[in-house]
Amino acid sequence: MTSVVQQPTVTTAAEPTRLVQTWALRKVYRSGFWLNQKVESLHSCSLSVYQGETFGLLGPNGAGKTTLLKILLGTVRPTSGRGVLLGRPVGDRAVKQRIGYLPENPYLYDYLTAWEFLQFIAGLFEIPQSVQRRRIPQMLELVGLARSTARKKQLRKYSKGMLQRVGMAQALINDPELVFLDEPMSGLDPIGRYQMREIILSLKEQGKTIFFNSHVLGDVEQICDRIAILAQGELICTGSLEQLLGTADTYQVVGKGGTHEVLQSWVSNLSFQRECWYGQLRGEPQAFINSLRSMDAHLIRMNISRPSLEDFFLQQLQKRGIEPSY
Repeated sequence: MTSVVQQPTVTTAAEPTRLVQTWALRKVYRSGFWLNQKVESLHSCSLSVYQGETFGLLGPNGAGKTTLLKILLGTVRPTSGRGVLLGRPVGDRAVKQRIGYLPENPYLYDYLTAWEFLQFIAGLFEIPQSVQRRRIPQMLELVGLARSTARKKQLRKYSKGMLQRVGMAQALINDPELVFLDEPMSGLDPIGRYQMREIILSLKEQGKTIFFNSHVLGDVEQICDRIAILAQGELICTGSLEQLLGTADTYQVVGKGGTHEVLQSWVSNLSFQRECWYGQLRGEPQAFINSLRSMDAHLIRMNISRPSLEDFFLQQLQKRGIEPSY
């Protein structure tokens, strides 16, 4: 009798589903009276956004963030390159039923109430009346506008923060798989920013995939699983906060003396300001301290903490000679 030896089954972790993926997207606009001047708004942009994650796209004003978002939404065509959204090519009309979008400056019909406006948007998605009667109160509750006085008030009487919350409600009325938010904190006071951040965190708990542009870095640091930095139309870096900023065991060092060539073997994200240099230590702290004399450098400060996202962001721009604008 022949015995059969069963081979052990080897299982590998499945790669997360990519809901958004782009390859070398490029967008060139023509300007001037004769349209003979070319302005490159986006250059060779390749990125991925995975199912269930909150992805933040950061960059100064004019970096190309909104251009990229509009290409993904299919409202602007790329000059070259390609992208996929929910498994379909960008611009595919069938995908629009499965996404939500909050523009930076949403246009809302001023003389409608919040309830009437959400009814109108729900009608565009062909959501049945029976579902609307359940869905609209849920959305008003989510964005904090469920009180009868607020929901019956015309939108022209709403504050900027309240309008932003109505905009968020319309972006979610169709229960989308993927939500795009263009500068959702723009123009909001601290209370409005807090409320918007809480809404985004609640979507994250529901397992929604969120892609948003922002330059409010403190909020991004609290919300996002991964980020990308876009400057002058080009992606500078992409990764999780741990990958980009390091862990809590990262040492921040400040010192004087030495040369860039020697210091960069010990210090990452190295930058110089006035007479001092700054960066993250790589390697064993005591070995670094012992080598300072041979580098003709001395240490001013060493802290066991990772840099803030704002510090990292500014360092990346300074390395490329880009003056940040907000």
